Amino acid sequence: MSKKVYSWGDERRFNAYSNYFKKIFGERVQKVSIDAGFTCPNRDGLIATGGCTYCNNNAFNPSYCSPEKPVGHQIRQGIEFHKVRYRRATKYLAYFQAYSNTYAPLADLKKIYREALKFPEVVGLVIGTRPDCVDDEKLDYFSELAENHYIIIEYGIESCYNSTLERINRGHTYEQSVEAIEKTARKGIHVGAHLIFGLPGESRKQMLDEADIISGLPLDNIKFHQLQIIKDTAMSGEYREHPERFNLFTWKEYIEFIVNFVERLNPAFVVERITGEAPPGLLAGPQWNLKRTDQILKFFEQKLEEMDIWQGRRSKK
Repeated sequence: MSKKVYSWGDERRFNAYSNYFKKIFGERVQKVSIDAGFTCPNRDGLIATGGCTYCNNNAFNPSYCSPEKPVGHQIRQGIEFHKVRYRRATKYLAYFQAYSNTYAPLADLKKIYREALKFPEVVGLVIGTRPDCVDDEKLDYFSELAENHYIIIEYGIESCYNSTLERINRGHTYEQSVEAIEKTARKGIHVGAHLIFGLPGESRKQMLDEADIISGLPLDNIKFHQLQIIKDTAMSGEYREHPERFNLFTWKEYIEFIVNFVERLNPAFVVERITGEAPPGLLAGPQWNLKRTDQILKFFEQKLEEMDIWQGRRSKK
């Protein structure tokens, strides 16, 4: 008896990122992370200082990333790194990950992105940024690039609740996120978004309700991860002094939560990531017995199977 094929065209019970690029390019495509030396408007004083209370970019930057190195040098090193680790990959996306990668004059952005796209192996750009760091002029430029390259702008929504965004010193509102996402989609640019689950002040019900809230947005890709308390952040100080303010997930609780969340999620969204993984030396909590991302993904898929749940089963979209 053949397995059920879901609306995204394969047998996995969620719209998996690993299958997404195989459909577009016919093969594996690997990201090469880049730190181009950007900052954020809630760091440099334009709208706030200190940055997001949870943020320490050392928690996810690969070893070859350094803003002191030219973009081209980081890409060359990244490709060499991935050629050893992922031997099947021949195409790459330049992933501008650290801080807000549209927070500069357009002329400066053009130089940086032009340098990345000159590599024949680089078929596109993944640009992480904030919703208050784009405008029509920049989006027009990315729309032009998208005519010949794969371009996706990933916005840090983090939460759909303005009270939470204010508490974590995010410096923008959920309404600004919606505006930026809708503008980007209208320009014909792929759009991604990122949410964090477990931020202080949010109940589990509020977090689950975000599935209904975001499902109406014109998103292509979505990323999720559990709140991780990273050392040397403002949040780690709050966690140390007031742990009662936090409602952190155990790994078993998180798997149950994310299964229920995905069940309510728009089935058209490509789920790029369901969990985050910080280096153990930087992690103040929760440790999750050092379970790796691939282990959590395996448990997640097993749970979907056990409960006969799939992405979008209870979606309102």
